Amino acid sequence: MTSAVVHTWRLLKWGRTLARHGALRGLERDRNTPLRLRRLLRLARLGARVPEQPEYAAAFTAIGPAAIKLGQTLATRPDLVGDVAATDLLRLQDAVPPVPFAAVRAQMEASFGRPLEQFFASIDEVPVGAASIAQVHRAVTTDGRTVAVKVMRPQVEEEFARAIDTYQWAAAQVEPMGGEIARLQPRLVIETFKRWTQRELNFTREAASASELAETMKAEPDFMVPAIDWQRTTGRVLTIEWLDGIKLSNREALIAAGHDLPRLARVLVHAFLRQAIADGFFHADMHQGNLFALHDGRVAAIDFGIMGRIDRRARMWLAEILYGLITGNYRRVAEIHFEAQYVPAHHSVDEFATALRAVGEPMRGLPVKDMSIGMMLDGLFAITRDFDMVTQPHLLLLQKTMVMVEGVATGLDPDINLWETAGPFVEEWIRTELGPEAAVADRIVADVRTLARLPELVRRIEARFPAPGGAPPAPPLREIELVRIGGGWRYALAGLIGALGGGAALLAFQAW
Repeated sequence: MTSAVVHTWRLLKWGRTLARHGALRGLERDRNTPLRLRRLLRLARLGARVPEQPEYAAAFTAIGPAAIKLGQTLATRPDLVGDVAATDLLRLQDAVPPVPFAAVRAQMEASFGRPLEQFFASIDEVPVGAASIAQVHRAVTTDGRTVAVKVMRPQVEEEFARAIDTYQWAAAQVEPMGGEIARLQPRLVIETFKRWTQRELNFTREAASASELAETMKAEPDFMVPAIDWQRTTGRVLTIEWLDGIKLSNREALIAAGHDLPRLARVLVHAFLRQAIADGFFHADMHQGNLFALHDGRVAAIDFGIMGRIDRRARMWLAEILYGLITGNYRRVAEIHFEAQYVPAHHSVDEFATALRAVGEPMRGLPVKDMSIGMMLDGLFAITRDFDMVTQPHLLLLQKTMVMVEGVATGLDPDINLWETAGPFVEEWIRTELGPEAAVADRIVADVRTLARLPELVRRIEARFPAPGGAPPAPPLREIELVRIGGGWRYALAGLIGALGGGAALLAFQAW
């Protein structure tokens, strides 16, 4: 169990780094930040030379690999860190110095339990990429296939465990302060980050995610997921099909290779919509460095450590929300927020619909090419505080991915609009999932499931009420008499003293 002193020392050290990069300025000036927390922030920057423009991404990179991942998580929370910080944190692409190949080789052989020569005919010692959790090497298998081998960095699991332990402790200290901090649920933020990290630190889980995504994306033949080499994959080593392609970030190379950039943008958008709306399982880290254009015009994705999942009911709500904003049906969008319990019931549906209109109407007056999903999300985040909307981590992850996809798509085709491209797809999905045929199909499925449970229900009834002449039901167990031991006043006195002591400690902490 890590002591509070150790947690405090780590936080002060990290806070000092953040302060030197100006990353605490916004939080310190926010009137919703509790006074005690503001005092700590001022202490952290004491004597530091703070830049005029905050350098959020640089600050998290300077702290270390675990902080890089936390920064990527916070990039999904503009309601928590602000739009400027969230946008800057999206630049975190895990670029860190590589580990020497000798350490990588030792890690691989320890994971496989056998020499590398039994798996690979050759492996390049210089990595093609190095990130906070792992680095990637190109290799040729013993059967002649070219593959990419992702190897976990040594000691990274221990480093992340220490950092997450302190993050959880810090969140537990600030959330009871109440107010805006409590609404933003910092403990839930860190718990979500912990789940993401645990998934990323298990490469068999990442391999399974890639395999599942490949199956669900068969309906989009222009989107490709590389195949997993399961015989060369463990919890710390992931071997995957090598891709010869051009990163979507390299616009000049794409044009030189003769790619149709507007088509690539449409393929990417449709692939994302297929994942998020139709299947409910989506790649949640679709930045330019993880997306490639193959020579045959297909778009391929890599790095499946962060995946999002949305159940069918939430997808139906999401599709209706998107379509309602596209068509201007703000009343229905407001009703969905209340049905989904995103907005507490004590608020007015009509007032919320008016607030949504203030978000949607300015965009409806713009030319199609100037409308933006990112702009819409910024507006939605601005009204969450007024209506006490509790944050939904899975939807925040989806929203972050939507903004990311829109950014990549507009980088390929500046005239593309996610609204215009998404509209027909969302409309068709709603018609399929919410139309009369879908309602009848859902009713049939529910009735069949009920009928399938009838035999078990009959057996339970017979067991409870046997036929005449059968064995009588067992008599109920007698009540167990509670024996009161003398001296109860002593326990009451001890409880009172404990309560008073706890109250005094709490008051002392609040006074500080």
